[in-house]
Amino acid sequence: MKRIGIIGGMTPKSTCYYYRKYIEISREKFEKHVYPELIIYSINFRRFFENPEGWEGRKKILINAAKALERAGAEIIAMSANTPHKVFPDVQKEVNVPMVSIIEAVAEEIKRRGIKRVLLLGTKTTMSSDFYVNALREEGFEVVVPSEEEQERLNSIIFNELAFENFRNKPWIVELIERYAREEKVEGVILGCTELPLAIKAGDVSIEVFDTAEIHMRKLIELASE
Repeated sequence: MKRIGIIGGMTPKSTCYYYRKYIEISREKFEKHVYPELIIYSINFRRFFENPEGWEGRKKILINAAKALERAGAEIIAMSANTPHKVFPDVQKEVNVPMVSIIEAVAEEIKRRGIKRVLLLGTKTTMSSDFYVNALREEGFEVVVPSEEEQERLNSIIFNELAFENFRNKPWIVELIERYAREEKVEGVILGCTELPLAIKAGDVSIEVFDTAEIHMRKLIELASE
């Protein structure tokens, strides 16, 4: 099997969730005690989040991490967060091993489930920038994003609450999803931030739930075992 490399730490809590899914999916797919080799490079999130150079500085951190994983023997590499996929193509160019996009993995899963119209939740960058929405629309999906005010509140909940396992605003997120299901007729919700699945699970809402972290890890293990 190929050795998997993961750029983690964005946030550390969601990276733990990735590792938990790595264990669960490996146990589901393989014989007892069989797991693909896995290397995690956990970045300093404060240095990343508050970088004075903005996305140029963040991109340098991600490139450094990807190169370190390549030197350590990773044969496929992934970033364990949705928002950094804003610079995914630039990071991919700097390494000689394939990188696995969370957006492409999610698009494949949406197609597999036969869904057409989806609500995208995530950080404000993910919801308000075009890198995620356009990639999904190019695949033929109708993508709905929350209002600017809702984006601000959800962004705050992600960084100030979910990243620290504080789920007090889960009811607000559930109601947000249900309202868009009623009013905008969305058929599924993309948990486009890897902290969101810590709070929202399939069955919490009346529509399809796309857990991007689980979908991503499942794709990584599938590719590793080819």
